[in-house]
Amino acid sequence: MNKKKLYPWYFAIGALVIYSALFVLPSIVGIGYSFTDWSSYSDEISFVGLENFAEVFSPERDYLGYIWNTLWFTAATTVLKTVLALAFAMLLSKGVHALNLHRAILYMPAVLSVLIVGMVFTAILDPRYGLLNESLRAVGLDSLTQRWLTNPQLAMWSVIGVDVWRGMGYIMTILIVGILSISATYDEAAQIDGASAWQRFRYITLPLLRPTLAVTIVLNVLYGLKVFDIVYVLTNGGPGHRTEVLYTAVFQEFSRGRYAIGTALSTVMLVIMVITGVFMIRTLTRNEVQE
Repeated sequence: MNKKKLYPWYFAIGALVIYSALFVLPSIVGIGYSFTDWSSYSDEISFVGLENFAEVFSPERDYLGYIWNTLWFTAATTVLKTVLALAFAMLLSKGVHALNLHRAILYMPAVLSVLIVGMVFTAILDPRYGLLNESLRAVGLDSLTQRWLTNPQLAMWSVIGVDVWRGMGYIMTILIVGILSISATYDEAAQIDGASAWQRFRYITLPLLRPTLAVTIVLNVLYGLKVFDIVYVLTNGGPGHRTEVLYTAVFQEFSRGRYAIGTALSTVMLVIMVITGVFMIRTLTRNEVQE
């Protein structure tokens, strides 16, 4: 295939129609329902304007707390995944013994089902018989045992830790590809000039890796903003809604038959995701270094 060949614009019509039918149209319909009183308690649907959004942002409700939990989860997992993935990517892009085996081991959690991960870590973090607390007791560190998923102060951190364990390998793999695509001549020239390993990383690898980092950060942020499964499986939003995120709240509202509030919450998150995604892409790709 000739990569430089320009195909007619109408070649994209089929994909555009499918994308619009499966993604754009349902989103527009959902936004429309967020301005109604749609629920399971009535067969009639009436327009109520911004009433649902007023309830979402009301200080008397808990939805603002759920939005904060979502943003906190997103920020924490994005930073931890990016830092750890970059560290392992730098290590596993060099001449390490059994390189492919190490890569496979770190990537493996990313292919596991969230349900399986949740069940395994629910057992590991069980306060009485969990592997983590039992291991701490076995080495005489009983004072460090905790109620990892039921302590309001630790529950969110436990969920964040499990999510980082599961997703870090996927981000690492993307960063390894980016690192290996950087020409080795830059690093060799810097070594000849006497640059240290940290200087080569800071002034050569990191700037050239910026486009790849931008992609991984945006992926992490968008995933964090729409997180549902790992929270639902581990804590179902507990204890006391301390780990409740926006989409678990949407699930709860739909379960109660309050469909309009659920769609309003989804609309709020859609707006946040679009604004955040556009802002981050423009910020992270500004002044990119080209090889």
